[in-house]
Amino acid sequence: MATAPRPGKSAAADPRAAGDPKDTAQDLAADLALLREDVAKLAAQLQALGEQSVRTAKRAASEKVEQLRAQGEAAMSDLRGNAEELEEQLVARVREKPITSLAMAAGLGYLLALIMRR
Repeated sequence: MATAPRPGKSAAADPRAAGDPKDTAQDLAADLALLREDVAKLAAQLQALGEQSVRTAKRAASEKVEQLRAQGEAAMSDLRGNAEELEEQLVARVREKPITSLAMAAGLGYLLALIMRR
């Protein structure tokens, strides 16, 4: 079986054109070695790209977690401030009108007792 000359080479310069099986086997082995090197380089590049993508994703997730934590802390601080303000208002109302506050508490307790009993 005759082989075609490599691109850019004449048939006389290509050892495979002469039909020497030893040279053809050596050329194939060399080509295979080059192909293995190329595949190894490609695998290393893909691995590096994957590692970089993982680092980027971890960094983005870390930043998002920190942002959400800060938002949660701000919301808790706001709620705490609102609760303290409501408590102060309630204490002020009870001091202003203690009998009315006591009557409202008793009425609310009675309604809750009725609801819970059923």
